[in-house]
Amino acid sequence: MTTVAEKSPLAKVSGEPYLQWPPDLYIPPDALEVFLEAFEGPLDLLLYLIRRHNLNILDIPIAEITRQYMDYLSLMQDLQLDLAAEYLVMAAWLAEIKSRLLLPDPTPAEAEEEDPRAELVRRLQEYERFQQAAKALDSLPRLERDLFVANVETVEGPPARIPPPVGLADLLGALRDVLARAELFGRHHVRRETLSVRERMSQVLERLDALRFTPFTAL
Repeated sequence: MTTVAEKSPLAKVSGEPYLQWPPDLYIPPDALEVFLEAFEGPLDLLLYLIRRHNLNILDIPIAEITRQYMDYLSLMQDLQLDLAAEYLVMAAWLAEIKSRLLLPDPTPAEAEEEDPRAELVRRLQEYERFQQAAKALDSLPRLERDLFVANVETVEGPPARIPPPVGLADLLGALRDVLARAELFGRHHVRRETLSVRERMSQVLERLDALRFTPFTAL
């Protein structure tokens, strides 16, 4: 028999576990309840139950899966959550499959009849393929979720300058002008000659001795 000490606490307040609600605690009948598991339909719920209990989708234990499915529907009704009609249709279908499996073994003439679970397995496999494809598509980059368009206006620069049409004659004329201007900026460096008075006197005397007469400008 499970004692109170062995039960898991209902809540913890400041680290202290509470094994039972305080007698003076008032909980309204429509208190907030959080239900985290959401399914897109009865097939999604069945796949969840199969994966949760590691069941073989090709050999579904209909009695067990039907019981779990009906427990879920009862829970939804207790939580006052609206159930779509397709959930009730699936419940009726599971009950029909369960009843057909409970029938006595078929005679040899009826042994070739298809397994009552075959159509359910086919639908579950098809739904699982669509579910995997949807996850693969959802993992792709999506605009406004993974990729965002830059909302920045582009700044227009100055208009592009189109070069004028230039022929070969124009290029040659421009080259001549460049060379002519380069000559105007040419330089000539004059080096200073070192003069010796004694050498110049000797040169003048030698010239006078040789020619006897020479104009002054020639000296």
